[in-house]
Amino acid sequence: MKFSYPGFWRRLISLFYEFLILLAVIFIASFIFHLIFRDANANYFIPLYQFYLLIIMGYYFIWFWTHGGQTLAMQTWKIRVVTVNGASLDKRTAITRYLLAVIGVLLFGAGMFWALVDRDHQYLHDRLAGTRLINVLS
Repeated sequence: MKFSYPGFWRRLISLFYEFLILLAVIFIASFIFHLIFRDANANYFIPLYQFYLLIIMGYYFIWFWTHGGQTLAMQTWKIRVVTVNGASLDKRTAITRYLLAVIGVLLFGAGMFWALVDRDHQYLHDRLAGTRLINVLS
């Protein structure tokens, strides 16, 4: 199946927009977390908080990717994530993509920079998870 792929700048702007939306999600999730766990000096607090945010962000991405293939930013910039054969993502594929993306970001963004050398300009986590970003036809 032949797809049209979004350009570098469109994906970069979409990532920035995604960051702003995710910042709001993290803000609300942090507020709820701090209401429940008031003792910020406890030894368990920081790792528990980081794991909680990882789960919240994962839930955000995985839910949107499995329900239409687009996050809010991707809807705005008309980008969709699909499998390599064009099908919608199932939960397993979405979880795999999310975890690989987290690893790629934690490795100084290596997974994102991969798109600069990839023949289809796909991220490394898309290559490894068997997914790809495509343009949404209007």
